[in-house]
Amino acid sequence: MTTKPIVTIGLPVYNSERYLQQSLESLLAQTWRDFVLVISDNASTDSTPDICQRYARADSRIRYHRNAVNIGNPRNFNRVFELTETPYLKWSTADDFWAPSFLEKALEVMERDPGVALCYPQAVLVDAQGQNPQNYDDVMHLVQDDPAERFLAVVKNIKLAHQHLGVIRMSHLRRTRLLGMHSGSDINLLAELSLYGRYVELPERLFFRRFHKDSGSWKRGDAAHEARVYHAASRRIGFPKWRTQIGFFSAALRSPLPIASKLHVSAVLARRFAWQRSELKDELIRYLTQRGA
Repeated sequence: MTTKPIVTIGLPVYNSERYLQQSLESLLAQTWRDFVLVISDNASTDSTPDICQRYARADSRIRYHRNAVNIGNPRNFNRVFELTETPYLKWSTADDFWAPSFLEKALEVMERDPGVALCYPQAVLVDAQGQNPQNYDDVMHLVQDDPAERFLAVVKNIKLAHQHLGVIRMSHLRRTRLLGMHSGSDINLLAELSLYGRYVELPERLFFRRFHKDSGSWKRGDAAHEARVYHAASRRIGFPKWRTQIGFFSAALRSPLPIASKLHVSAVLARRFAWQRSELKDELIRYLTQRGA
């Protein structure tokens, strides 16, 4: 009698030929062998489709899907979510890679404690060639019982947002609004998800995040770079800082937090909004200037 896999590895890809093979090899080499690997190709124009189809023919665990048009990076992540039928989802990326034991260690945590929404490992940053490793310390080990406390910890302490590439409990993820189209929506998602469960950080460094000129974090805040890498074609989503801040308020207010907790969280967010008024003002001025040009 065969059992159904309990976890899906979701891999959104777009013109990823340079790094895709190493990423796929690291996923297929996981010591936890029983998974589905869903690839959502965002209308790639390089050899990405050929690479994906070659791997799909060689490994029955792989499901290859192709979008007719480029729907943007966040929507492609959300598309993977829509294609997931297992209790757990582990989003991945085409340029990063993983140690073989990650999936097994993370699923052990998730299966042991149904209150955990996300389990992710410590990270190592590498360059375009996968060299010059630098240990990176995350700050998202959130095991507090109070969801408001976890939420504010994400808002206050998040640095590089890659924790959502860990293993996520789908029943918790379904309660969120997933990824928005603005840059920074991954931080919104991580904050919102923390309202529904705890985050466990594995102490081992099992995730290798690659920084290169085509990665989303290469030029943070650069509108042209974000339009090219993050959004569909050259379409830009305006007011990312405003959208991020408003997203925090929205997530807290629509959550099942008690009224007293919602008021406390809203007060903290309002103070942060005031602290960032210069950046928000500058973003508004840039928009108005571009409109008038």
